[in-house]
Amino acid sequence: MTSNARSSNRRSSRRVMLLAPVPGTSRIHELWAGTKLLVVLGFSVLLWFFPGWVTIVLGWALVLTAARIAHIPRGALPSWPRRLWILFALGFTFASLSGGSPVISVGGVEIGLGGASHYVRAVALAVCLFGLAAMLSWTTNVAEVVPALTTLARPLKLLRLPIEEWAVTVALGLRAFPMLIEEFQVLYAAHRLRTRQLQPDGRAGRRQQARDVIDLIAAAVAMTLRRADEMGNAITARGGTGQLSAAPARPGLADWVTLGVAAAAGGLAVAAETLLHH
Repeated sequence: MTSNARSSNRRSSRRVMLLAPVPGTSRIHELWAGTKLLVVLGFSVLLWFFPGWVTIVLGWALVLTAARIAHIPRGALPSWPRRLWILFALGFTFASLSGGSPVISVGGVEIGLGGASHYVRAVALAVCLFGLAAMLSWTTNVAEVVPALTTLARPLKLLRLPIEEWAVTVALGLRAFPMLIEEFQVLYAAHRLRTRQLQPDGRAGRRQQARDVIDLIAAAVAMTLRRADEMGNAITARGGTGQLSAAPARPGLADWVTLGVAAAAGGLAVAAETLLHH
């Protein structure tokens, strides 16, 4: 096998898998979609109000434990491009220049690590939120989201709000993302192939690039509208949006246990952060 073939296989094995469930079944896959939505929402709010290291570590522990139980393969994890690592390094460098406590002394020179610690904590928090959302998408079928959202938001019906329509809109948006991503990749590959064949130089080349960008945006909009029309026709043929939210789903014993564990972890995080700040 040549080196080009190995690199292409490596890139394909590290392809990002988001908004699409990982094949297989597990205790996490079998949980009610509303339970997973509540856990993700609860820890997102908790990280918003208590963005400390204790909360972040507990969030990471939940994500890693759920990934181990759900048998998430390493190939589902996204590969970080080198430019992103360079961006992280630059951000860490500039954040380190702000100083602040804690301060260490190296060769008689005091160096403040406050900015760097805040930057590392912000990155860890962002990756933790990404992990929570990724676990939800890897273990939940989009068809289960609409009934779960409808059940969770049922009290809002007292305010005469269109809960079912909102839930269907969110679910259709989530379902359309993987399909649109594939379409955009094909469209961008065709655009790159065309630009390689036609490579004008100078001012004419820049004008051609501007026209290509406009054509690419117009093609993307037309493709999105076409996909939306096809999805609308498919929903109409199946009986309308009411059929999407009609599937019955209720939490079971495993769901209550999961909610209890998440609530205990959240309470422990709040107590620890409160003690550390006082």
